[in-house]
Amino acid sequence: MKINILIVEDNAAMRVILRSTVLSPETDFEVGEIFEAENGKEGIKVLENEKVDIMLVDIYMPVMDGMEMLDYTYDHPDFKNIPAIVVSTDNNEDRVDAIMRKGMGFVHKPLTHLLLNKQIRKLINDN
Repeated sequence: MKINILIVEDNAAMRVILRSTVLSPETDFEVGEIFEAENGKEGIKVLENEKVDIMLVDIYMPVMDGMEMLDYTYDHPDFKNIPAIVVSTDNNEDRVDAIMRKGMGFVHKPLTHLLLNKQIRKLINDN
């Protein structure tokens, strides 16, 4: 099964890194489409128009940050079952714990292919 991925990240260089990481030959799942958005508002527009299987979301972005987007999607009947991995430099333990309690994955930047691949595989298998 091919997995469609939405990358929501305001930094263009980080979007390139995330894209190349999930497209790496070492990835142990098939990637379908990769969609990109620069902020949470754009990410929601992608969700409204495309089939997305998993989201990789930064926290700190302009317009609508990642937590606002994820709160919206997790309360929305059409999007609440799409797993998400927060990819961030955030070191706030309370925030990371809250993210994990919601069933989301969390990967610190800078990230490694192995760690991101493990988080994606876990969320795919759980859903």
